[in-house]
Amino acid sequence: MRLDDDDDEVIGMICMRSSARDDVLVVSEQGMGKRSKLDDYRVTNRGGKGVKTMNITEKTGKLIAIKNVNDDNDLVIINKSGITIRLRVADLRLMGRATQGVRLINLEKKNDQIASVCKVQTAPEPVEEEQPTLFDQQNLNPQEPDNETNNEAQQEQESE
Repeated sequence: MRLDDDDDEVIGMICMRSSARDDVLVVSEQGMGKRSKLDDYRVTNRGGKGVKTMNITEKTGKLIAIKNVNDDNDLVIINKSGITIRLRVADLRLMGRATQGVRLINLEKKNDQIASVCKVQTAPEPVEEEQPTLFDQQNLNPQEPDNETNNEAQQEQESE
């Protein structure tokens, strides 16, 4: 791959099959990110310069991560100041290849940058257990019969 400037560098690589249901996700150092379909990228030949994947501006900053993701993944983002967030990939809409993307995390106030990005499997939703009703509680812990019932039972036994 040919790089234009001395500042340019390779930030990552993903291997994908055209039949896979994964999408391409890129994240910039200023908290912008974008999810695109693999079909939006053309195949390049040897010695090519690559395919533009995001409009780079002062607002976006340089790209720092590329991941292959699907709706079953979450994205974990860690800032240089130590703040960590987790967001669902399914909540990110698909965008065109050469767009700026959307703000994943707001870093403008702290003058912070993203340190690391990783994808993880979405945690299953916790199943809420139903609270037992009063009827269920009485059946689980039957109360002892009251004294009148005990007295009647004792009287029947004595009369026999």
